[in-house]
Amino acid sequence: MIIDEPHELSHFLAGKSEHTLALFDHFINEFQKIGPVTVHPAKTMIGLANSHKRVVYITQLGKNFIHVVFPFKERFEDNLCFQKIAQVPGDVQCNHHFRMLHQDDVNDEVRKFMKLAYES
Repeated sequence: MIIDEPHELSHFLAGKSEHTLALFDHFINEFQKIGPVTVHPAKTMIGLANSHKRVVYITQLGKNFIHVVFPFKERFEDNLCFQKIAQVPGDVQCNHHFRMLHQDDVNDEVRKFMKLAYES
């Protein structure tokens, strides 16, 4: 895993519970199985990018969860993993919101969307 601005990432991870850090590491490791990703911390979120674009955004590191947004150009309504799907106003982009509470929340369905995000 390549980390762009590692000191910024440490700022995001500071003070987080062991459980949340384990979820974060697990999610990154699962993405690495699909293909190489670079971690891009920004002011309000952490982006994961393939070689040409950011593919998902970790928008929240809570006490016992991580919240991830998958931006797609279409809605994928038929799923059990996204808690909300919201279209970006004035754009075709639809943000699919996934909340990870346990490592096994990254199941086959989530991996399918991870791969779709990585390859699109």
